[in-house]
Amino acid sequence: MFPFAINPEKAVEELARFNKKLTAGIKTFTEVGPIESGVSAKEAVYREDKVTLYHYTPRTESPHRVPVLVVYALVNRPYMADIQEDRSMIRGLLDAGLDVYLIDWGYPDASDRYLDLDDYINGYIKRCADFIRNRHDIYRINVLGICQGGAFSLCFSALHADRVRNLVTMVTPVDFHTPDNLLSLWARGLDVDLLVDTMGNIPGDLLNITFLSMNPYRLTGQKYVDMVDLLDDPVQLKNFLRMEKWIFDSPNQAGEAFRQFIKDFFQKNGLIKGTIKIGERRVDLANITMPVLNVYATKDHLVPPDASKALKQYVGSSDYQELPFNGGHIGLYVSGRSQKEVPPAIANWLKERG
Repeated sequence: MFPFAINPEKAVEELARFNKKLTAGIKTFTEVGPIESGVSAKEAVYREDKVTLYHYTPRTESPHRVPVLVVYALVNRPYMADIQEDRSMIRGLLDAGLDVYLIDWGYPDASDRYLDLDDYINGYIKRCADFIRNRHDIYRINVLGICQGGAFSLCFSALHADRVRNLVTMVTPVDFHTPDNLLSLWARGLDVDLLVDTMGNIPGDLLNITFLSMNPYRLTGQKYVDMVDLLDDPVQLKNFLRMEKWIFDSPNQAGEAFRQFIKDFFQKNGLIKGTIKIGERRVDLANITMPVLNVYATKDHLVPPDASKALKQYVGSSDYQELPFNGGHIGLYVSGRSQKEVPPAIANWLKERG
């Protein structure tokens, strides 16, 4: 016996509505147009290998004189932070009067197989920061790191504190061994040497499947059923497709950098233990003495709040603040409430510190 009864008439009506929406969707798809990769005006001001440093066109007459360098993760494309006009963290920072730069890591290929974290942190990030410092004729800049890019920013700020005026971290893992960190539990059981030695660079699609598997019902099935309700609205459908494009736009990972990050950060938890070496120098979070603002999401399934909030125990700054956002990892960038709360709060915090 079924625990519920099916009303045949209602089932037929529901199927008819579903088919009607699918039919309407054929026309709607033709009206969507191209899907952009970021919406805010920007200019490439520095290039090196696959890396491009972008400068966003200011949206206020006199932007804050200390520019912000945004450091994104390697595993996804940075236009998540600028996904659409009314859901853009970048635009929010610009509208709040900040002068914003962003590192786009590009798409590593076989020639990048042996890039390691020293190349990324003491190489690309340092040279991008120095370019901005020279361009603006200032000693120190503000740095804003996102997710894995936040971990990179912590390393950079600890090793090059003389170049960083203020540090903002967003959904950044610090303690990789908190009990609720599912991604870390998986990574700790990974034979990363076998994986990298076999594959060289790590395919972005492989990592993408891993992330989707953390919430499989919602991310691989339910959202496409829900999409049917958007098929009669070209604007909402385009917004959905923007997100889909970003999710599956996953660059391959340079093999040696991936090996080092998994081993030193996920498996050894070296960021809080002080055992990570970038190049010839050890990363000591106590060397981060500049002001720090740590932004985390209270419902984050990728970087649990406790994994991020651990930062307070280890930095050497006497000016440490936290900004919790009541939402998830992606919602921190794309939700309407986030647009009203997070970019203005970051901008005000930076401006207060000159």
